[in-house]
Amino acid sequence: MRASTFRRLLNLWPPFLFNSIRVQTLSEDYARAKIVLRLRPWNRNYVKSQFGGNLFAMVDPFWMLLAMHRLGPDYYVWDKAGSIDFVAPGREDVYAHFHMDDATLAELREAAASGEKVLRWFENDITTASGEVVARVRKQLYVRLKPRAR
Repeated sequence: MRASTFRRLLNLWPPFLFNSIRVQTLSEDYARAKIVLRLRPWNRNYVKSQFGGNLFAMVDPFWMLLAMHRLGPDYYVWDKAGSIDFVAPGREDVYAHFHMDDATLAELREAAASGEKVLRWFENDITTASGEVVARVRKQLYVRLKPRAR
């Protein structure tokens, strides 16, 4: 599927649509993504900052999705674990940037070549437009070469 079509579909996905999460950019090679979470009256918490569940939701699927599309159909790619560290209250729109580079893909392919599972952590920050860190997120992916490709 073309990345532009996939981006539009993600923006219509109810957990994103109803929580003001938007995929602003998704590169055609699935190497980069930029996500924004708009602060709205219906998605802020009691103290009028970004709701923590939405902060995690905005970043939750992207390392897996980028890896799936970049590695191709010969690999299983699943989320294994995740954690979030809240650093500062998000009192405005916040952003997350993802970059799945070629070197990381090569490492994953090499590690999975034998058919064994590969567990790899990915990290990124959620920031304001000015670059203030609101949260730090870690996601662990499970990657394995499918039996038919071994």
